[in-house]
Amino acid sequence: MKRILALILGVAVLAGCAGGNDLNQRPVPLGDFSLGHNVVVASKMQMGPVSREASEEEWKAVLTKAIDDRFGRYEGEGLYHLGVSVEGYMLAPTGVPVLYKPKSALIINVTVWDDEAGRKYHDEPHQITVLETTDTESFVVGSGATRSKGEQMAGLSYNAVKAIETWLVEQHEQWGWFTDSPTYNPPREEKPQPTK
Repeated sequence: MKRILALILGVAVLAGCAGGNDLNQRPVPLGDFSLGHNVVVASKMQMGPVSREASEEEWKAVLTKAIDDRFGRYEGEGLYHLGVSVEGYMLAPTGVPVLYKPKSALIINVTVWDDEAGRKYHDEPHQITVLETTDTESFVVGSGATRSKGEQMAGLSYNAVKAIETWLVEQHEQWGWFTDSPTYNPPREEKPQPTK
């Protein structure tokens, strides 16, 4: 968990931060995908330092809605289940001095199940870290002073689920996920080793 909190504090990774809402547009191609079970858990999440507090139930509700909103648009012939675990978060608080403007962040793990095959596509969860999308005002003073906790959570959830979609599209194109002949358990990306 120290690694997760360090990621939040350092805000080391930025993934899927979308500008604007694309849910009224045609979904990107994703084979025969249609959403089956949408399971969100948050029982082991860690709150980052200097953060507003959000409950397990709040995260489950906002992420479940974001997943339904995005993946409910797909009408393929196959049925696929998404499992999302909230690993850590930081919601920029109110009352933070202008010189210190923390960004809200969210870390999730994602697992994808093929209903017909009765198995996961990958052995280990795929981890995604996102930051909130900022506008001019929140960039200057921090989103804690310009957005409610609910707005921060909704924005992070939108970015996280958009990042899930981007990842699924990559797996569909590279490994044939959501087709008749997918590759299960594709090789994991090798993380670069730090140089001494």
